[in-house]
Amino acid sequence: MPFYKYSGVNKKGETVKGVIDADDEKGARQALMAKGVRADSLAKDWTRIELGGGGMKNKELVIFTRQFATMINAGLSIIQGLEILAAQSETPYFRSVIRKVKNSVEEGKSLSDALKEHKMVFSDLYVNLVAAGEVGGILDTILERLSVFLEKNAAINDKIKSAMKYPAIVLIATIGITIVLLYWVVPTFASMFMSQGQQLPGLTQMVVDMSEWMQENIFFVIVFLVGSFFGFKTAMKNKQFRFNVHKYALQAPIVGDLIRKSAVARFTRTLGTLVSSGVPLVDGLDVVSRTAGNLAIEKAIIYVREKVIEGNDMTTPLTDANIFPSMVVQMIGVGEATGAMDTMLNKIADFYEQEVDTAIDGLTSMIEPIMMIFIGGIVGTMMVAMYLPIFSMGKAVG
Repeated sequence: MPFYKYSGVNKKGETVKGVIDADDEKGARQALMAKGVRADSLAKDWTRIELGGGGMKNKELVIFTRQFATMINAGLSIIQGLEILAAQSETPYFRSVIRKVKNSVEEGKSLSDALKEHKMVFSDLYVNLVAAGEVGGILDTILERLSVFLEKNAAINDKIKSAMKYPAIVLIATIGITIVLLYWVVPTFASMFMSQGQQLPGLTQMVVDMSEWMQENIFFVIVFLVGSFFGFKTAMKNKQFRFNVHKYALQAPIVGDLIRKSAVARFTRTLGTLVSSGVPLVDGLDVVSRTAGNLAIEKAIIYVREKVIEGNDMTTPLTDANIFPSMVVQMIGVGEATGAMDTMLNKIADFYEQEVDTAIDGLTSMIEPIMMIFIGGIVGTMMVAMYLPIFSMGKAVG
């Protein structure tokens, strides 16, 4: 669920700021109105992360979790640990959250129930694992697993974002350079050629015609580009449209393989962590479906969960869903048959995390030359088109 930074005025006329989670901007405004806040500004908070519940940066949550595990293991009480961690926190918002959690525990609530009150910081996955740790008396072990889990998932997400960032920047730069050349550079050459009254080569005439069209329609070009960007963002708020985009993304050449591998790594790592921590399989699948990050995969996991509730094993519905590779399905089947589901899931996760690394390296090494050829081809073609008449003029003089 997205998170939004807001600034507004409450019922007392006081200026308030904060972060709220909602499906979209309209939902965020409605939620704020229910709290008596009139939002003057509202913007999506891109610094929030999904696995950590969105309320803070992943690094802070990892440090908190790892230090909390060490303190519990050393024999400190939950309240003592929370008090120390609150004092150490450098983020005012997170410090406030930790103290609220501590106060709730002092009032008699369990740690998991106290964490559940702060969903912007502690995700369902986090809360479920802590609850399992409390029941099993292994809270320190669970917290240690959580910190490792968050680190691994953050590493995968960062690598994928880095791999996608390069071609996106190059594509935007290419569009910008093309517009600049057609709107400002080419007309200068065109006016010079026209003053000579010479017949232009075919390639040059084509580029000049494109430039003239750009001169006449620059406003519509900019509106189209900006409109396409915001139109796509608006369309992505529609669940069916978003589902279709996520579904076809899995089938896309090159990139689709990377998305599928990262999805397998996330699914198996998350479910393996939950199952090994004592969370029932059905509850684990419910949590995993909500952290899938892809609606097509989420739908498949929900289908698997429903079949497991009916008494089926996981192998058949996973095969029917046709989302995960057959090797993954077979290994999960072996894990079910041998009673070592958590071990098998974590082995699959280890393997696919390495596969994601390899796929990203391969994608990056392939994209770089393709992008360079792409942008070089566009710029080079325009430069050749502009210099062809000059070469012709030189031959005529010679």
